[in-house]
Amino acid sequence: MAIAPPRLTVGWDVFAWIGHRRFARHWSVPQICNELGDSYAIDLSEDAVEDYVRQYAVMVAARHTDLAEMRKVYSQTKSLVLAIDGLQPEKGHETLYVVRELNEKRVWFAEPLLSSTNDEVQRVLARAHEIAESLGIPVAGWISDKQEAFVQGIAKEFPGVPHRYCDNHFLRDLARPVLEKDSHAKVQMRRKVRGLRTIEQAVLREEAKHAVSDEQPPPTSPPPAASNGETSAGTRTAEVSTRDEEVAGAPGWSTASHKGAEPSAAGQLALDYCAVVRGILNDDQGGPL
Repeated sequence: MAIAPPRLTVGWDVFAWIGHRRFARHWSVPQICNELGDSYAIDLSEDAVEDYVRQYAVMVAARHTDLAEMRKVYSQTKSLVLAIDGLQPEKGHETLYVVRELNEKRVWFAEPLLSSTNDEVQRVLARAHEIAESLGIPVAGWISDKQEAFVQGIAKEFPGVPHRYCDNHFLRDLARPVLEKDSHAKVQMRRKVRGLRTIEQAVLREEAKHAVSDEQPPPTSPPPAASNGETSAGTRTAEVSTRDEEVAGAPGWSTASHKGAEPSAAGQLALDYCAVVRGILNDDQGGPL
């Protein structure tokens, strides 16, 4: 293990350690560099580690596509279930088409294509057909999305083999008309639903009135007669109280003026209903469907 691979400055043990940490444990390159320096006193630059990771990936890919190795893996397998999918990291760039076998959960190969025409995809499917024939195992089915190139290519390259669509794409296609109806229903609700704030204000005013009436003390005997000055002061106090009561009943007045007021069960139900409808209209509590 002390012998270094060609054009590498580390031994096979360190090379395999780097590859295992990157692909099996999904460590980042800086994390690998720090661990090598802290635990093993091996100082490597991030560029060197990235180069080793690329070479490790090439070796793993070559091993995965080695027919002798694949025959060992599939020695007990009775049939193959293949899947193909395209991954495009950025629009306008190459699409990486990946072919997997689902029974043994093994990636067969991946090939980047700049064009996703039927002929290009057909070439990828033909390669999968060659591998399946080399293994001598029948293909029981294909799984992919409903891309036209996949549908036509699989029917041509694997005639008679069942072709099914993956559940993610199926559910997405199934949800599309539901989302369209949901959006239409939401538009209709925005046109027809009005007055939520008015309902809430009415409930809060009613609850506040009950709270004020509960807090008022029982009536007492009238105070003794006072002089003219005292009578004028009492009259002004009564006027101020009357104005306070008018403000309490004015629109927009809420329980903020009476912190002890709690809505009743019926009032809380009305407030919750208004909050749910407002959430639906504002797209933060799902759609009406």
